[in-house]
Parts: sequence; C-alpha cells; structure tokens
Amino acid sequence: MKQTIPVVGMMCAVCAAHVEKKLSGLQGVDSCAVSLASRTALVDYNPEVVSLDDMKEALQGIGYDLVTEPDKDLEAIERQGYLDLRKRVIVSWVLAILCMVISMYYISFGNALTNNILMMIISIVNLIYCGRQFYSIAWRQLLHGSANMDTLVALSTAVSFTFSVFNTFWGDSFWGSRGMENHTYFDASVMIITFVLTGRLLEERAKNSTASSIRALMGLQPKTARVLQMGELNEVPLATIQPEDILEVRPGEKVPVDGVLTEGTGFVNESMISGEAMPVEKSEGDKVLAGTIVKWGTFRFEAQQVGESTVLSNIIRMVQQAQNSKAPVQRTVDKIALVFVPAVIIIAILTCVLWLALGGMEKLPQAILAAVSVLVIACPCAMGLATPTALMVGIGKAAEKHILIKDATALEGLCAVNAVVFDKTGTLTELEPDYPDGSVNARIIEEDNGEFNIEFFNGEKLRSSAQPAVYLLKEQKIDVYMISGDKEEAARHWAEEADIDHYQSKVLPQDKEDLVRKLQGEGKHVAMVGDGINDSQALAAADVSIAMSQGTDVAMEVAQVTLMGNDLCCIPEAIELSKRTVNMIHQNLFWAFIYNLVCIPLAAGLPYLFGYSWHITPMLASALMAFSSVSVVLNSLRLKIQK
Repeated sequence: MKQTIPVVGMMCAVCAAHVEKKLSGLQGVDSCAVSLASRTALVDYNPEVVSLDDMKEALQGIGYDLVTEPDKDLEAIERQGYLDLRKRVIVSWVLAILCMVISMYYISFGNALTNNILMMIISIVNLIYCGRQFYSIAWRQLLHGSANMDTLVALSTAVSFTFSVFNTFWGDSFWGSRGMENHTYFDASVMIITFVLTGRLLEERAKNSTASSIRALMGLQPKTARVLQMGELNEVPLATIQPEDILEVRPGEKVPVDGVLTEGTGFVNESMISGEAMPVEKSEGDKVLAGTIVKWGTFRFEAQQVGESTVLSNIIRMVQQAQNSKAPVQRTVDKIALVFVPAVIIIAILTCVLWLALGGMEKLPQAILAAVSVLVIACPCAMGLATPTALMVGIGKAAEKHILIKDATALEGLCAVNAVVFDKTGTLTELEPDYPDGSVNARIIEEDNGEFNIEFFNGEKLRSSAQPAVYLLKEQKIDVYMISGDKEEAARHWAEEADIDHYQSKVLPQDKEDLVRKLQGEGKHVAMVGDGINDSQALAAADVSIAMSQGTDVAMEVAQVTLMGNDLCCIPEAIELSKRTVNMIHQNLFWAFIYNLVCIPLAAGLPYLFGYSWHITPMLASALMAFSSVSVVLNSLRLKIQK
C-alpha cells in the first residue's frame, strides 16, 4: 500500500536523503520518496512485513520521527513547531545583539576578561537553548556514521566557541609570548546560530505558501455533518459518518461525503471538482460529491463513499503523492547531497591546513575562521529545496486549474511534448443531450445554396473547447492528430470541425498504439488524450498520458494526467505550466550550485592569494547561507503569481 507520512526533523537535502535511504532499506518497503519541501515521505510498503511503528523506530534512531497517529492534528503540530522556532529566533536575536554590544564596548574601552566572560555566558545560553537541536541531531548522525547540515552548523559553532574560550583564559600567555594579538569570536558563534535559525523560519513561512493548494482542497471538507438518527437530525463529527447513513444539507452548506440523493431537489456548485461554474441541478437518484456547495434547495442523501474513499479525498491524495514524487533531476541532486557534507568537512580541514602551511602558526586565527566560514557557507538546503518547492507550486497550481498530475515525471515530461494525439469519441466530441445513447446514423441538412448535404452526427457534437485547444496547441508549435473508429468520411468531417490537419479513421486499439509508437520513432515526444478502455494501450505507450474525468476507470488509472473539468484548453495550459515549472527548477539548481561554487572558495580565503585583505567572515557566511535557501523558495513562489 502507498501512504504519505509526515516526517519531523528534516532541515536539508541531506536529511531527506538519509530518511529516504533508511526507509528504503527496511524489509517490506518497496519504494520511498521523501520531499523536503512538504516534510513528508511517500512510502509503498507491505503492512504484513513492516509497520508504521517499525519505520518510526528506525527514523528515531538517526534523529528524525514520523507522525503515524491518525488522530494527531498535523497542522497543529506544524504550527507548534513553527511557534517554537520563532521563539528561539527571537531569543537568539536578543542574545546576538547583547553579544555585539558587549563586543563593541570591549573594543572601545571595556575590560577584556570581563567582557569575554560575559560573551561566553551569552554564547552558552544561545548554544544550549537556541541551537540545541543542531548538536543533538549532529551527534545522532555521527553515531550512525553520517552527517547533514546540522553537522556543519554544530562543527562551525563548536570550533569558534572552543577557540574563543581558549583565548579568553590562555590567549594572552599563548599568543602574547609569540608577539601576536589575541581575539575571541563568541559573537561569530552566536550570529551563526541566529542567521541559520532565521533562515529556517523564513523558509517555513515561504514553504507554507507552496502547500496552499492542498490546504485549500482540505478546506473544502466540512468538519461536521447533519445525520438522521431515530427520526431526528443530529450534528455529528464527519469521522463518524458511515455508508448508508442518511444526511441532510441546506443552502450554503458543503456536502460532507459522496452519496446519492434520496429526497428533495437542489442546485449544487461543483466548480471545485469539475471547474464548471454553473450550478448543477440535483434530484432523486443523482450523485452528490463531498466538498461541493449547495446553492439552492434542501435535500437528503444516502452516504456511499466516506472518509478516504470520497472523490475529494482521492483528489487530495493524488495531489499530495504527486507533490512528493521526484523528478528525474532530483535523483541526481539526492546522490550529490549524500556526499556533499563530508566533502565540505574535508575542504574545511584542507583550508585550515593550507593556511597554516603557507603562513605558519601566526595565521592560526585566520585558518580557523576560514575553516569555520567554509563549514557555514556550504548550503545543501538550497540544492534540496530547488526541485521540490517548484514541483509543489507547479502541481498545486495545476490542481487549482482542475488538472490532476499524478507525478513529477509527468509534469517534467509535459514540457517536452511536441505531438498530441486525440481520441475522437468522448474526447474531442461529446453526446448531444437529446441523444444520450448516440442512436441517430446520419441527418440531411439544407445548405444556404439550396443543395443538400449529409452531416455525420451519431448523436454527438464537438466539444466547445476542442477548436480553441487545437489552436493553442498549434500556437505552441505542437502537431495535433486525431484518431477515430469512424469511417473515412466521418473522421474527415470531425477533423475539419476541430481544425486538425492529421487524422486516421477506422482505427482499432492496436492502431492507436501503433500511431503513438510511429510518432515516437520519428523523434516526437507524444501526449495521448483519451477516455475509454480502447484508449488504454495508446495511453500506456505515450510519453505523457491524459484522461478525461468522465472516462473509464481504466483510462484514468493508466493516465498520468486527468482533466477534471473536461476542458481541452487545460492541455495547452498544462504544457505551458510544465515549461515554466521545469524552467524554474533549472533556475533554482543553477543558482544553488553557483552559490556553492563561488562562495566556498571565497570563504576559504581565495582573495588573499590575489593580494586582497577582504574575506567572508563566519557571520557573513551564515547570512549568505540563509539567504540562498530562502531565495530558492521565493523564486519558486513566483509560479503562483504567474497567469
């Protein structure tokens, strides 16, 4: 079974990679995809072999945790975590400002030993209260032979603090005897903690916006329902509703679960599910869906699908799983992340050794500061957030437009599509209301010139969105094809109606697949759009498969993308959104890698080799590191405001 499980304690790409590696290695876990942006793990596992408690215990051993209790309010947990982080940030800034004031007072006219002891006390409070999580996680990581971003923060602050303590009590005798000045760097250790925590707080605020689409969908679910019990209506929690219960809804209320109307009539706004703005009339025997809103009328209905079985719950689950899935490029980033932190530690050690080798013991303070700056400025957070934040926003924005994308691979694949193949019946066309079974053959119509012509009708009409969608696809330089089981003359008629240049008639399911593979053989990246069982072969063969929401379950199961509102214009819109999302991912990764490529040598002291005395201090390094992570998230959020 597949399940999305919240993960607690992840702070960087290395964290996510360690959690994924640990869960994937458990017996009974078939696959696992961990998203740093959403703080969740999408786990496909056999509950008869491994339980959620087993996974929880395994992660607790390396410093992380799973929220496995179904009755726990995840939003409340996240909110409490955010408030705790905000409190530690405020305290850390107060301590940092105190430390900076004392440091400046000491430079001006203060007593060196007294001021250093005061700054040491402030640093201890800051490290223990505000930065305790860095050390506890780093220690557990060390016990399991691994390292993450917390390791870099713990190492850098511990080194600068220990060096400062030494200089406070023994610095004058050690450095003075060698004719060298004695300095402490308590303020650096405090500011590193402060900037890193501030960066994480800003990340949390920004990442909350990336998940807004899921929260909006969840907000469609009412908390309670009105149930008929022993002849009386009672307000009960939604979780207690069972199939076959009789529920009542009134104007302005949300339908709590899926069911069939048994008494009364009404008009229901289903736009949040279908995208159709006009309210739909409901009468006895009609199906009503959870999350839709009653605009007029009071009616009762029998509950059928409840809890996780409703259409709305399935949509929420599909969007969550899609946001947690990984694009192919993210797999490469994860592999880099696993070796990144050890590589940074090695670079920091080499930096210190080179400073001492070139300048001797008198360069020890600069050597330590340069090594600390390297540890602080290296930022796997930005790399880890580059892809998932863009995917979360892109897939969420698609869901808002009633386009359900199953996974990141589909989103990434859409941007490369240069050929779209449409099935005709039920996709480009729909049944006329007056002929629901399609029972009419051909009808004769009189043209303006007095001549008669045959219109191939068969009880269907062209969808209103078909021609505009084809036009938009052509504008995007995408070739459009139509396939139909109709005879040549009828197929040509519908192709002309939709303004499609390429079509095939009298096709069987195998012929549809053959066309897809033929186009792929010509080097095209093919999207197949269909709605029936006879389209499933072609859908499975296509690079990207798109199903209509009113189609068969088989087609929707095979398809990677589902159009909930059956608006074909959503197809070019999805392709354009995919291009913007993938472009955003590439931007994020470029700047994340460039940041480290440029900043690590600068932090190590490269300017000194060219005669410049300017260097990146640990405090500046921590500020730059925080900025890089936040900038990646903010860049991804630009997708939300784009049309």
